[in-house]
Amino acid sequence: MASTVTTSKDSAATSRPGYGRLLRTRGAWTFLLPGFAARQPFAMLTLSIVLLVQHTTGSYGVAGAVAAATGVSMAVFAPYSGRLADRYGQRAVLVPGVLLHTLSGLALTALALNGAPLWALFAAAVPTGASVPQVGPMVRARWGVKLKNSPLMTTAAAFESVTDELTFVVGPLLATALCTAVDPAAGLVTEAGLTLVGGLLFAAQKGTQPEVAAREHARVEHVSALRVPGVRVLIVTFLGIGSVFGGMQVSLAAYTESIGEPGLNGVLYGVFAAGNMLSGIACGAIAWKAAPERRLVIGYAALAVTASALWTAHSALLLGGLGLLVGMCIAPALITGYTLVDDLVPAGARTEAFTWLTGAVALGQAAAVTVSGQLEDRLWSGAGFLVPMGGTVLALVTLLALRSRLVPSRATREITRGATRHDPVEIGEK
Repeated sequence: MASTVTTSKDSAATSRPGYGRLLRTRGAWTFLLPGFAARQPFAMLTLSIVLLVQHTTGSYGVAGAVAAATGVSMAVFAPYSGRLADRYGQRAVLVPGVLLHTLSGLALTALALNGAPLWALFAAAVPTGASVPQVGPMVRARWGVKLKNSPLMTTAAAFESVTDELTFVVGPLLATALCTAVDPAAGLVTEAGLTLVGGLLFAAQKGTQPEVAAREHARVEHVSALRVPGVRVLIVTFLGIGSVFGGMQVSLAAYTESIGEPGLNGVLYGVFAAGNMLSGIACGAIAWKAAPERRLVIGYAALAVTASALWTAHSALLLGGLGLLVGMCIAPALITGYTLVDDLVPAGARTEAFTWLTGAVALGQAAAVTVSGQLEDRLWSGAGFLVPMGGTVLALVTLLALRSRLVPSRATREITRGATRHDPVEIGEK
């Protein structure tokens, strides 16, 4: 018989949310598997562009700039994609986006291989980034529909972070292997093909996407997520996280090339992502008592400290160890940030909120890729690691100054939870 989870105080106190319980949520696997396939290419995109353009131009600065154009356009257009998905349905946004992304990615590949001028590479990079499928936020929105306000929401946020990081373990390894062992263009071509297949499979799962029909609280449902002060604070913190991803990608590639071991790049980045994934698993298994905004401050401080040590590493072994620690500090910040969205943002604007955060990571990554590439070209090998330090320290200062905005007011909680906050949620079969 079907079991249920309620959101009453008694059940919340006695429940022990776990991954097994989460994965027994009825209908979850219908969107989890295609969702994993659809988000895999995103972990390959930036690195594939960097490796291809650096090969054809000989400059990490140019490669970083083209990759940055992709990241900036994604950051700009992702929130609009999320808003359209909230209003018209995920499928209506995904299908044309997937087709445009595939064509743009192939066009960028052809232009790079044929020695096109920089302006032409930028012209192809912009639609490539703008059309990146926002599968991660869409999966998180589907979890919100399934779980509403059950204690499993934190577990779901952790699970999604682990899934994201698993893609960032596999993606860089795959991109590096394809670009170094097969052909410099193989990474970007594969990314385009996987996006097409995975995105269309995910779009076909219509039964689990959030409802878009007019509802009782239609006025609340269409409030922009950006009007919530806490979301703006989270955007800044996620910009800092993006600076870590971008700085690591370029600087690791430059470092491994400088020591004559370019194939080691994927391994080192995989270690970094593995640390993120392992800490994400642990975060989802812990029944946290501390308030999420407090956890975010503590976790982010640890991230800033570890990221500030990256530029001091002078061996692959030490760099791998520091990368592991940095990765372990990222997951708690990401998970807590996404968890706060459920308390701060009305249900009808959550896909948009998630895409603002995803876009912030992409924008931070784009800026970091650009600056790191210039530092690697103009200064010493490893100078790009100064970027994660600067990005996380600045974001931490902002977070400390504005952390009070992450505490939802009573009115916000009532609007966010809505009339269904005491409804039971089916999670599977016994």
